[in-house]
Amino acid sequence: MTPDEIVAELRDGMTIGIGGWGSRRKPMALVRAILRSPLKDLTIVSYAGPDVGLLVASGQARRVVTGFASLDSIPLEPNFRRARQDGTIELTELDEGMLHWGLLAAAHRLPFLPIRAGLGSGVLEVNPELRTVRSPYPDGEELVAMPALRLDAALVHMNRADAAGNGQYLGPDPYFDDLFCLAAERAYLSCERIVPFLEGPPQTLLLNRAMVHRVTETPNGAHFTSCVPDYGRDEAFQKRYAQAAADPAEWKKFHAEFLESDEAGYQRAVR
Repeated sequence: MTPDEIVAELRDGMTIGIGGWGSRRKPMALVRAILRSPLKDLTIVSYAGPDVGLLVASGQARRVVTGFASLDSIPLEPNFRRARQDGTIELTELDEGMLHWGLLAAAHRLPFLPIRAGLGSGVLEVNPELRTVRSPYPDGEELVAMPALRLDAALVHMNRADAAGNGQYLGPDPYFDDLFCLAAERAYLSCERIVPFLEGPPQTLLLNRAMVHRVTETPNGAHFTSCVPDYGRDEAFQKRYAQAAADPAEWKKFHAEFLESDEAGYQRAVR
């Protein structure tokens, strides 16, 4: 399918998980397709980078569930920071491990999983709805009961995929893309290239077709985030993005130049 056809299957008010990590291997072509759509009132679950930044800047994200919001080489995601300062989005701020555990619980169809992360920190103060449980075994340890992060849809990006939805990463880190897919009712996979068959070390075959409902080929589709080894992060473009986000007039120009056309237009503009 095309990115726009995939986004046409999404609905207002959905909870959408976005794979990758910070400014690394994000399904940005699918995010840009959301920007072109009328979708609204979304809850975004993500180890957040420019995916979240763009969706809060567009006003389409109502709530963000995350452990951080970073561009990696630029510590704070600027559009996310502005939205929080202006009070235009809601935030569920978790420890990174708690986010992992919430996805794992959803993937295993469990209501929650116990975890030590969050104890003795401000996480429980800013999330008063979280509960603790006591171990039923002789240790009697008190643990955080991290609720499952069930997703209506997941968006992930891989280096390679086949037409059946099997997905392969070729870089150094799988992140949690498999858990995002397993935690979701429907999972959508974009990739650099669809190939007739996948080959290589078995551990790189991260996604299998049982996890994935739709696949789309989006060359350079993670830009401006990295998709190692196909390409690194476009640091010059990321710097331009961050500078534009700091000034409303510059953001209007940036949006007109890069985000108002279709994906082919975006790719021409960044070239």
